[in-house]
Amino acid sequence: MTDDQTDAGDARAEGSATDEPPVVVKIGGAKAVDPAGAVGDVAHLAANGREVAVVHGGSTVVDEVIERLGMEPEYVESASGVTGRFTDAETMEAFTMAMAGKLNTDLTAQFREAGVDAVGLSGVDGGLLSGPRKSAVRVIEDGKKKIRRGEHSGKIESVNADLLSGLLADGYTPVVSPPMEGTESDGGVTPVNTDADRAAAAVAGALGADLVLLTDVAGVYADPDDPDTLIESASTPEELTAVEDAAEGFMGKKVMAATEALSGGSGRVVVADANLRDPIVAALGGAGTTIERSALGGDADGDAEDTDGDTEDAEAETEGETA
Repeated sequence: MTDDQTDAGDARAEGSATDEPPVVVKIGGAKAVDPAGAVGDVAHLAANGREVAVVHGGSTVVDEVIERLGMEPEYVESASGVTGRFTDAETMEAFTMAMAGKLNTDLTAQFREAGVDAVGLSGVDGGLLSGPRKSAVRVIEDGKKKIRRGEHSGKIESVNADLLSGLLADGYTPVVSPPMEGTESDGGVTPVNTDADRAAAAVAGALGADLVLLTDVAGVYADPDDPDTLIESASTPEELTAVEDAAEGFMGKKVMAATEALSGGSGRVVVADANLRDPIVAALGGAGTTIERSALGGDADGDAEDTDGDTEDAEAETEGETA
């Protein structure tokens, strides 16, 4: 541990009695997202006693690794029109190499270089993120509904909050990535793909944390093609409906993740620009689109639509049976 990391850990321990909730930060994996600002902000927050956990995606790098291995990334369309990665056994190997191997290690190293006592974890470690494996998905091919088998994906149903809370209490910053622990019908365990936004939502809910979803735009736009139509906040069910109606494509997945986090116990979620100066501090200070827990109204403890997804991309609708 460096002197900077010791100082950061001491400051965090001294600030552990703060009334501020933890912060979970989702860093996207798109090429347009530069993590440097987020890394600096996490170092700043940690040094000032705020507990921070990081969850990251990386679909772009996953595709690059798949192509280097001589395979083609395969995306499928669900019955509801959502596009996402089909993760067969070979793709799952490449996914794990890219996410838990390269990306998580590289990002953890960046945090440690910045003085953050970061600990890299996949969702499999300690059963951090777990749920049933889904081995078949319903897809649309040539206008017809089909069932594709051999899928490796899952919906997170359990978060090992004790593991995260213990690390945070000891002054560490968890850096978490898919895959998750997929449980088979016979009790076996298989690493499977899961959506990183929804993984961040599950972690934030379990910790009662504020969630910051960093992306490559300023937030949710009322007109997706016009950055001047940024929706700054939603604190009522009506305002949340407006946000949901405006969210298209990848943004729809982030808004879904936001409602899941709030339902799970998060107090607020902010969708904000990763490329701002001090992006996390800016988001917590009002930049981006802030969705308050009150926006759920009477459904604050309800369940969001069950459509699991690939890291950075929504996934196909799954078959009801978990094989």
